[in-house]
Amino acid sequence: MTAPKGLMRVLMQEDVNFLLTNRLPRRLATTVVGRIARVEHPLVAKPAIALWRFFGGVDLSDAATTRFRSLRDGFTRALKPGARRFDPDPATIAAPCDAIVGAHGRIDGDALYQVKGFPYRLGDLIPDPALVERFRDGSFVTLRLTAGMYHRFHAPHDLTVEGLTYLSGDCWNVNPIALKRVERLFCRNERAVIEARLADGTPMLLVPVAAILVASIRLVFLDSAQCLRDLGSARLACNVALSKGAEMGWFEHGSTILVFVPRGVRLRRELVEGEAIRAGDAIAFLDPPSLPRNG
Repeated sequence: MTAPKGLMRVLMQEDVNFLLTNRLPRRLATTVVGRIARVEHPLVAKPAIALWRFFGGVDLSDAATTRFRSLRDGFTRALKPGARRFDPDPATIAAPCDAIVGAHGRIDGDALYQVKGFPYRLGDLIPDPALVERFRDGSFVTLRLTAGMYHRFHAPHDLTVEGLTYLSGDCWNVNPIALKRVERLFCRNERAVIEARLADGTPMLLVPVAAILVASIRLVFLDSAQCLRDLGSARLACNVALSKGAEMGWFEHGSTILVFVPRGVRLRRELVEGEAIRAGDAIAFLDPPSLPRNG
């Protein structure tokens, strides 16, 4: 066994991984990494990028450039034109990001799972009871972005963003090890609730969840250059139309996006927990004919 593989094997042992990523001062670590990630001086940027590529399993084969001024530039890199294809079929709902598929399936009333055996309530995740009712008995997909993945996320369908609620919170790691140990983890972490409506009237929720070392969530459809953390906890009314595949925002490190669809929308049967998917891959389908939906 090579030294790098041996080191990674030790780091991925559950007790060691949980200790290293969750029992240190999470907010302080996130702030420090965020500051380091923005430094463009070569004496800081080059070793930071090298460590990221070593530990993150980074694939830059489809990146628009492989030369980055800072670690942040690597995290938020753009891709070559055509690197992600979004199916134009209006019956298809696409994955908004590159990800590892996590827990997914039907919502039992308003109860769902972060991993098997660890339930949480939709009402604990989002603050609006009306939204909870809109997605009661619907379906959900958990999409986890690892540190080396493409960090931008896109509109999964032609849609209109109708509202955004930012909720400040903790920054627990969101990897499977932490999800098995921290109850209601997604409900504790910093997150944004993006209320959207598809072209046929179907409601959808996208909930980007921050994690340790995620220095910011940036939403490009907002008329602001600030990250959500700078704007503070609030609900913003929106009326922003986006075409399928249009960029919506990015994380400055790996994290998670939760996708919620109402009853009547079918998840792709072939979704498998642990499966790697790319932005644009089908995750759900609208039953034709698509009729305007109220709610």
